[in-house]
Amino acid sequence: MSRGNAAVKAKRQQTILSLVGRERLGSQEEIRARLATLGLEATQSTISRDVEELGLARVHDHDGLRYVVPGNGAAPVPLRLLKRLLDEFALSFTRSDHGLVVRTPPGAAPALAEGIDRVDLPDVAGTIAGDNTILVIGHPGMDAVRIEAALTEVMEANG
Repeated sequence: MSRGNAAVKAKRQQTILSLVGRERLGSQEEIRARLATLGLEATQSTISRDVEELGLARVHDHDGLRYVVPGNGAAPVPLRLLKRLLDEFALSFTRSDHGLVVRTPPGAAPALAEGIDRVDLPDVAGTIAGDNTILVIGHPGMDAVRIEAALTEVMEANG
């Protein structure tokens, strides 16, 4: 995938996460239509792949069906989702005194940072994301070496 395509995909997936977190969207067609209103054209098959890759769940609640982002409640985002995001978007790691700097293609940092935050890794306190750069900050006592080791372990996991 070219960097341009990766950036478009990252922006679309970040937008889907944002929309599903704020709005009631019960079908892939509703997601596609909502993206179109924001200037992000996508086919149904693309939306289907995005829903799968993002690990979205379709649930019944008192108002009917809707997509939700796992991790907004008790269920964490699966490590396989973070592995996919890291494999696709993490270009490099650079250790600093303040944490680990992760470089991504343009536009991909928010989606990857969201994945890191939602997995709730024990060494990671949180992330700060720009357009193509993420600062991953560890809990007290966790240095950049430990944070990098934790992310590398996820990337090297089978499955």
